[in-house]
Amino acid sequence: MKFRAVIRKEGAPDSTVIIEAPSRFAVYEQVQKEGGVVVELLEGTGGFKLPAWLSYKIGTGVKRVEIIRMAKNLSAMLGAGLALSRALSVIERQSGNKHLKAIVASLAESIRKGSSFHESLAAYPKVFPELFVAMVRSGEESGGLSDSLTIVGVQMERSEELIRKIKGAMIYPSIVITAVLIVGILMLIYVVPTLTATFTQLGVEVPLATQIIVAISNFMVGNVTLVFTGILALIALSIAFVRSKRGSAIVLAVALHLPVIGELVRETYTARAARTLSSLLASGVPVLDALSITKAVVRANAFANVIAEAEERVKKGEPLSLSFAEHTNLYPILMSDMLTVGEETGKVSEMLKQIAEFYEEDVAERTKDLSTIIEPLLMLLIGTVVGIFAVSMIAPIYSLSSAF
Repeated sequence: MKFRAVIRKEGAPDSTVIIEAPSRFAVYEQVQKEGGVVVELLEGTGGFKLPAWLSYKIGTGVKRVEIIRMAKNLSAMLGAGLALSRALSVIERQSGNKHLKAIVASLAESIRKGSSFHESLAAYPKVFPELFVAMVRSGEESGGLSDSLTIVGVQMERSEELIRKIKGAMIYPSIVITAVLIVGILMLIYVVPTLTATFTQLGVEVPLATQIIVAISNFMVGNVTLVFTGILALIALSIAFVRSKRGSAIVLAVALHLPVIGELVRETYTARAARTLSSLLASGVPVLDALSITKAVVRANAFANVIAEAEERVKKGEPLSLSFAEHTNLYPILMSDMLTVGEETGKVSEMLKQIAEFYEEDVAERTKDLSTIIEPLLMLLIGTVVGIFAVSMIAPIYSLSSAF
């Protein structure tokens, strides 16, 4: 039986090496000689292997909810007095995710070799976000690692919950619009040609709207492969555009000017920024570092630029609230007002937490209202599409019946 291990060299987090050995002990012995940490250990992986391009894995294999659960469990065990290495061992045994098991085992091994917890976490930037690493580092330095893990667990959980609610509100309209498009395409390919043949045989003169629909139908029937390839390409390009820096900025700018949606976007990013900044400051992270990390967590350029401006002003000794007060088109006035109160009373973290909770609750309510608003708009859209199609295809039939 052979054992195959994926190893990450120390000091080179992006460099991995694959080794094979006859036993687990031989694997770790070789790792100790060469230096590094075991990322993944597989048993009995000899024999045929897929090419690298077929075995490529998208993502980390670890869900965000698993990281949240790990943070909470670690916090509870450390609070109960367990050593960090033992707590990680428990997490490894409890986890049903082989990728997370390998990562936790690697973290424990790294800590046993003398590395700090936050340094070990930093070797996996795609699994543990910068916020997680920074708060663990602060907890290690202050001696309050258990509290820091609790805070980061709550912060990540609230962030995930907020995103889940927004996505949930978008599911219904997405399904309806997709269904309308599919039905429309099927009708153009299968129904319209039958009606067109009937009109041709009877020599019916069709109006312009019908001619346009017939032309589209003829093109789709004659170029089915091209049409579906074009649709898939359009979807792929749209996703790539939205994920690109310029594309996301354009989409955000449009969303901010839409009724209802614009306010929802502002409050969502305000809640995220306030929650992140509050969590970092509560864990003892210096304000400049906290602003830098929050800027990365917020991501959206328009909102992140305000935080970057606040960071520069704080370096000069100016109040944190000043930049937010000058950008009320992005961050609501409540943000700057509450920050001002926090700076005057020395309770900035508490004020930010209250802001986050307020806007998280408001976003939850707005997403419910959004579903109520979208439903009649969707019905109007469906009615319009069906009406145009019906009138275009029924008009020639009506004119034919009128002739007899």
